[in-house]
Amino acid sequence: MKTNIYLDNERFIAGITMRDPHEPEEGNMALHTCLNPDHIIQNRKKLAATLNCGLDQLVCANQTHSANIHKVTLDDQGKGAESNHTAIQNTDALYTDEPNLLLGSFTADCVPITFYDAAKGIIGVIHSGWKGTIQEISLKTFELLKNAEHCRPNNLHIYIGTALSQEKFEVDEDVYLQFKALGYADDFMYYNDQTHKYHIDNQQTVKKQCELAGIPTEQITVDPTCTYLNPEGFSYRQDKQAGRHLTFIMKKG
Repeated sequence: MKTNIYLDNERFIAGITMRDPHEPEEGNMALHTCLNPDHIIQNRKKLAATLNCGLDQLVCANQTHSANIHKVTLDDQGKGAESNHTAIQNTDALYTDEPNLLLGSFTADCVPITFYDAAKGIIGVIHSGWKGTIQEISLKTFELLKNAEHCRPNNLHIYIGTALSQEKFEVDEDVYLQFKALGYADDFMYYNDQTHKYHIDNQQTVKKQCELAGIPTEQITVDPTCTYLNPEGFSYRQDKQAGRHLTFIMKKG
């Protein structure tokens, strides 16, 4: 099972699974877009084993490009692990302060974010496609953590995972105008005179949202891997039948 590990210390482990031709369905982790659900369960079990946990500790959501946030409790353990029907509904950000829960988020071009609060012991994952970025899901998540969990921004550490690069994320004016309306994304967009398309850096826009939440820049890490250009990436834009990466984080017990 091919993974990029962003963080692995005595308290937390976080990373993202990558496309791997040696695994069933090339390491696809998503039940909602697969050839055989048994292959996905097999892949997930293999990942869990490498992380020294069981599949019943995985918690997933049915992502809808929303700005909805869910605090995961022990009652949620195993939700979405083996069936989409049990997944947390209509949610794109998960967080918890419980140990031994593996929080997961699925992407194939969208921006995945993992985070932890070193002082509070809180961890989380965020799925920020362009619609989620427009709705400022990352900023809203961190504002919620400040208000509801009393997190301090300078204790938060962020990993912005592999996603579609600015070069390959080309959009029409309608999407460009929505990013422009944010008021802080101008530096992360350019216009291509030849194709008449706008190119947007969704990762850098998300990073800016983290900074606007008060998180120190030096505590934000961006994975520059492009899901379209890198053969280890799943890209929906390149292949509409693409599998999905699983971005994950767990607080060790």
